[in-house]
Amino acid sequence: MLNKDTQLCISLSGRPSNIGTRFHNYLYQKLDIDFIYKAFSTTDIEAAVKGVRALGIRGCSVSMPFKESCIPFIDHLTDSAKAIDSVNTIVNDNGILTAYNTDFLAIRQLITDHLPDNSQTVLVQGAGGMAKAVVAAFHDAGFTQLSVMARNEQSGKALAEKYHYRYQSPEKTTTADIIVNVTPIGMTGGAESGTLAFAESIVEAADTVFDVVAFPAQTPLVKKGHALGKKVLSGDQVIALQALEQFALYTGVRPSDALMQEASVFSRQ
Repeated sequence: MLNKDTQLCISLSGRPSNIGTRFHNYLYQKLDIDFIYKAFSTTDIEAAVKGVRALGIRGCSVSMPFKESCIPFIDHLTDSAKAIDSVNTIVNDNGILTAYNTDFLAIRQLITDHLPDNSQTVLVQGAGGMAKAVVAAFHDAGFTQLSVMARNEQSGKALAEKYHYRYQSPEKTTTADIIVNVTPIGMTGGAESGTLAFAESIVEAADTVFDVVAFPAQTPLVKKGHALGKKVLSGDQVIALQALEQFALYTGVRPSDALMQEASVFSRQ
């Protein structure tokens, strides 16, 4: 039951959803932790972050379009946030706000667990905020042969140059051992929801297919990767891992893998 000691965690997003709310509250209930999680939007990110501090809100998940605009109002950036100049998690310790990027941490963990050979070539499609997390994570893991492919040439080149990688035009067909989609191609509700994110020849030549799109879990690229017998990593793995890291940062409790999977499934219902 809610009481004066119940700890509040929130999310700030331009387009709030129930996924994080259901994930965190499911785990609070299962683990009998006196926390509650609520999603919000805002038109004043400065006031919202100051409210996190002033009201003693324990944790705050940050989504687009606030991942960079919140930075001036935070006290400390951890290495995960500094790596890509982007924040998705704020932890409040007695009025001191510390920022993390658990997207980066989740992708870095997936690379460690599933992609141990950093001599492989990598092709990342996309140049937005999540693409920064992906490229930074591969760089941190010691991958030296990576290309950034993006429709926006200016953004693509800037991202590639930041990590001393190569920019590739989408018109140029180049294969790689690991291909990563970090664009809305294949996303539910989008104009390209039924589109394969890479040319079929690129998918066929790859060893590993990684689609960061989380909705649906079975994107056209993920389905194609499975059909061709490739190693497949998907966006639902990313979103579950990053939410787990947030949960641990907020509560100090790390749920079992089985319980995390339960919460992930529940959050999508």
